[in-house]
Amino acid sequence: MINCIVIDDDYNITKVFSDILEIMGLNILACGYDGKEAAELYEKHCPDLIFTDIMMPRYDGFYGIEKIKKFDPDAKIVVITADVSYETYQKLEDLNVTAIICKPFDQSEIKKVLMEKYKINTR
Repeated sequence: MINCIVIDDDYNITKVFSDILEIMGLNILACGYDGKEAAELYEKHCPDLIFTDIMMPRYDGFYGIEKIKKFDPDAKIVVITADVSYETYQKLEDLNVTAIICKPFDQSEIKKVLMEKYKINTR
């Protein structure tokens, strides 16, 4: 079973995304609501994958990704974001994230990333 963490400042998005992943057969270890929680939960659980938003108050997703990558340079991070600016994509590329899913997302995009990047067969 693939273990995951989901991070987004919007509780409803976190819930919906977690439900989608569970339907696809992934196990949700924890949910967090800012970049600081992302880093703390990653260190605590060492999941196979982390799904995180970028634009969050207090500690944004960049903060979380940077901390996670310092802890585990090989961490598999999928970013889910509405920020499609060139600057954001460049920074995410520099941080070596595995994939980017744009909001609003749908199940087919999630399945495609899981299949192409992680060779995970979903339900």
